[in-house]
Amino acid sequence: MSSTRKQPHVLVLSYPAQGHVNPMIQFCKRLVAKGIKTTFATTFSFSKNVHIDLNTTLITFETFSDGFDDNCPDQFVSPDVYFPKLREVGPKSLSDLVKKLGGVNAIVYDGFLPWALDVSKQFKIMGVVFFTQTCAVNNIYYHVNRSLLQIPLSDSDSLVSLPGLPPLENWETPSFVHKFDLFPAVSDLVFGQFTNIDQADWVLINSFYKLEEEVVNWMGKLWRVRTIGPTLPSMYLDKRLLDDREYGVNVFKPKRVECMNWLNNKPKRSVVYLSFGSLMQPGSEQMKEITCSLSDGGFSFLWVVKSSLEDNIPQEFVDGMSKKGLVVAWCPQLEVLAHESIGCFVTHCGLNSVLEAIGLGVPMVAMPQWSDQTTNAKYVEDVWGVGVRAKQDVNGIVTRRVLDACIRQVMEGEKSIEIRKNTTKWRDLAIEAIEEGGSSDKNINEFVAELSLQY
Repeated sequence: MSSTRKQPHVLVLSYPAQGHVNPMIQFCKRLVAKGIKTTFATTFSFSKNVHIDLNTTLITFETFSDGFDDNCPDQFVSPDVYFPKLREVGPKSLSDLVKKLGGVNAIVYDGFLPWALDVSKQFKIMGVVFFTQTCAVNNIYYHVNRSLLQIPLSDSDSLVSLPGLPPLENWETPSFVHKFDLFPAVSDLVFGQFTNIDQADWVLINSFYKLEEEVVNWMGKLWRVRTIGPTLPSMYLDKRLLDDREYGVNVFKPKRVECMNWLNNKPKRSVVYLSFGSLMQPGSEQMKEITCSLSDGGFSFLWVVKSSLEDNIPQEFVDGMSKKGLVVAWCPQLEVLAHESIGCFVTHCGLNSVLEAIGLGVPMVAMPQWSDQTTNAKYVEDVWGVGVRAKQDVNGIVTRRVLDACIRQVMEGEKSIEIRKNTTKWRDLAIEAIEEGGSSDKNINEFVAELSLQY
């Protein structure tokens, strides 16, 4: 591209949640590195509640309205109120932002914001959907949206069989499918991602080709699908973006010094790391079982627990006075997972956490809570072979004995050798995908080339 020619300009629009913001910002960084002017936007209300540091990335940061701009950062709005208001206010606010920026060539929008595609069509610019779920989960949601998979599912013993996917028990589908009546507003949101997808110019997915080859090929028959992940900071993968060591956005301030100092004194692969994400946390009964498992178990542990739940665990863990375990309200997860002392990751199986563990070669114990996590956990154990699932009892609780057995299986059991072998394989394939000439890198280059053709 000649230096006298104007840069293509992409507006990247994210749903206001850290699990959506982080991968989309990482995609922005890749675009910037390839010469694309990039503006990232999320809601004003969310921006008030996070720590944002994009100074070194050359990404312009903007906001749009969800109708709750005056809310306090910790003010809760129920989904059945929030989502309709976002759909009502969002399109006008986005239109105003596009006019303000001027010369936008494409809107890359979060799948949770399908109305953004309508705005792109109004301005006659490229509309690109970006999915922060796996291709497998997208496949399931699409089939529900098009009434090709009927809910409620027939019975607890039947298998769900869809193209490109392994057979799934009903409970292995996302919770919005097998328990759709518990979260009706959220279920409508996730299924609604596919209402107008046929009009999208591109479909970008935070995964990589070899991780989900069969289902990517199936989806590619329907839309212009391209995998562009894993969206980890470059210094943990291909190391081509030298200043890219952190996501740049944190809902909570991480306890970096405390965590790293504590880990530095632990032997290689000796520590169990536990974190269940920024949204849903285990209930008090589950917290009790986890605490007992860790206290009685044979491994050191680092556990991320919201400060509001600290009363459920021994004070010595919170005070940092225990040699065996440390509890913190938040931590620099990438740095922790990359630390040589970490032996396994007990995770809720949010996709970002799963991709981080895969990209860094860390075995997992899966304890899914809701959403797409149950399906991700199925893949962790049965498809990718990079961990085991801690199964719940009839009351929906993972008991201390089950959790302890799973941790031991991953840390020191016979199966741990096979799991370690698989984690190494997938880590190498993740790096291969995003490095120069890899499948994800080629896909991003193809997208950039089409943008550049507009000049």
